[in-house]
Amino acid sequence: MCGTIVSLQQTMVLPLVPELPDLIGTTAGNASWMVTATLVAGAVATPVISRMADMYGKRRMILVTLAIVALGALVGAFAPSLPFLILARALQGMGMALVPVGIATMRDELEPEQVPLAVALMSATLAIGAGVGLPLGGYMAQVFDWHVVLWLPGVLALLMIALVLLTVSESSVRTAGAFDVRGAVLLSLALVLLLLAVSKGSDWGWLDVRTLGCFAAGLVLVGLFIPLELRIPNPLVDIRTASQPVVVAANTISVFMGFAMFVNMLVSTQLLQTPKETGYGLGLDALHAGLWMAPSAAAFGLLAPISGWVTRRFGPELAIGAGAAIMAVSYLARIPFSHSIGLVVLGTITVTVGTALAYSALPTLIMRSVPVTETAAANGLNTLLRSVGTSTASAVTTAVLAATITASGFPTYTGMATVFGLATAASLISLGLILPFLRQRSAEVPARPGVEEQKADHVVHGRITDAAGQPLPGAVVTVLGGQGSHVDWSHTDSAGDYSVATGGPIKHLFVVTAPGWAPVSAYVDLERGPQVPPLVLRDRMSVSGTVIGVDGQPAADVSVVVTRRAGGSVDWMRTGPDGRYDLPVPKEGTYVVTAVDRATSAIVTRTVVLGGSAVRTDLELQAATVTAPTG
Repeated sequence: MCGTIVSLQQTMVLPLVPELPDLIGTTAGNASWMVTATLVAGAVATPVISRMADMYGKRRMILVTLAIVALGALVGAFAPSLPFLILARALQGMGMALVPVGIATMRDELEPEQVPLAVALMSATLAIGAGVGLPLGGYMAQVFDWHVVLWLPGVLALLMIALVLLTVSESSVRTAGAFDVRGAVLLSLALVLLLLAVSKGSDWGWLDVRTLGCFAAGLVLVGLFIPLELRIPNPLVDIRTASQPVVVAANTISVFMGFAMFVNMLVSTQLLQTPKETGYGLGLDALHAGLWMAPSAAAFGLLAPISGWVTRRFGPELAIGAGAAIMAVSYLARIPFSHSIGLVVLGTITVTVGTALAYSALPTLIMRSVPVTETAAANGLNTLLRSVGTSTASAVTTAVLAATITASGFPTYTGMATVFGLATAASLISLGLILPFLRQRSAEVPARPGVEEQKADHVVHGRITDAAGQPLPGAVVTVLGGQGSHVDWSHTDSAGDYSVATGGPIKHLFVVTAPGWAPVSAYVDLERGPQVPPLVLRDRMSVSGTVIGVDGQPAADVSVVVTRRAGGSVDWMRTGPDGRYDLPVPKEGTYVVTAVDRATSAIVTRTVVLGGSAVRTDLELQAATVTAPTG
């Protein structure tokens, strides 16, 4: 129901936008800020509130966000002018954060096998709210005062506050540490600038100094944000987790899927409302066009159990791939078959089938790939990128259709077919991104039926250091249950600290790995409290040994170089009086070790393979030989 409120407050106002200039006495460009404000505020609030939910409690942040939505409705109900209406829409837009925080709450509170269906239902409520919001907003604005469109979501938010207080318990899964204020400010400013450029570019002009300035400034702030997140403890966005290939793929797919999904609503509504005189339009008013879009929203809701079953039975990768393929085929078919109400409705439903499969699986793929303590933040980033995709779809659709407007004042069908083609391309790109992980999933060994998956709801904290007590950032901590089942994992931050969820105050196996270090493991009894004793990595991965000269004695002051087999130097040193050398390597792999005596030109080269521990390789110099070229 929280997801439905998010969609309602976003879509109910859309039928009013063309009439707002007359209703409040302003220009069309100024009136469009009511939509832009919602988009920008939601984009800024989503990663910030999601991270706060991981740290301070998910139920608490759901209630805070609902209260902000209700406050926005109160401001909108009594707004005397455009600035207050924009403020009201911005406050309501912050409700977008309810989606990732709600998904994270369900992961914490439900049994693992129930989560895919729950996530599918959450995704369905978004579509249902969008499908209901368009006709409902148009109808209520006609029958009642138009302000009702602004305050109705607030009434629903108050109802949801009462229901959440009655039914949702606070999650015990929380991340320790201080909130990243600097990161939140930098990311918020960057998002505001970038989304302003995307959403207002068609009004300002894509080459206008305001558009280009917003793009440039936003990219500069992103460039400052990423290194900051790698340096500080408890970052707003864990770059190390977000840079995993599967997470990068899932987030990129969200952008393209968001684009393809929103095209379905934008162009279909345009086709239904364009006058019949254009030769392709169907001549419906806004209310009836919205009603004909409702079946696609209903289809999304009906497909939720099927989407959840496919995700649980075959994995999120297959669900995403199948959804992307269905969307691509559907959009391709809609190019020649969109000249009747029945065909348009059928087209929207078939696209919705693919969207339902993919959207219900994306949060599950994200949650399976990130630590339990970062669920809300990771889904918040995914939701944010989905919004970037929908915003881009709106901007691109507006630009393409505007470029094909004829003397009648309406775009040509060629312009709409072009947008369908772009949506087809976006769906195919999503399919291409998920295919490598689909093949990887098929090669995985299935879980043993006798091993029960543990519910991770008990958070513990610890630190990883080296033998000298220095913290090791970027180490990976994996937690396993007593029978070897996976429970959770996490990266250490810049201070060497980590938080992981466990199955309770019982014994767990901790396995720690870090680039350039031999792994360690410990069987930890968590009955003593949530603080795990420091785990120490003592052995660097290195190549060591003794260099023997041509005379059979240890060779001093000989240069020893370690290079990668694929090319590139790793490190070098000169041997001591005893001919010894010891060179660290950055990670497991195959390396080439070369020793050379500069005085005699004696040389030797060996290939060594490191698999997580130090390797000893003694080198015996050979007299230099020069082979003369032939021919």
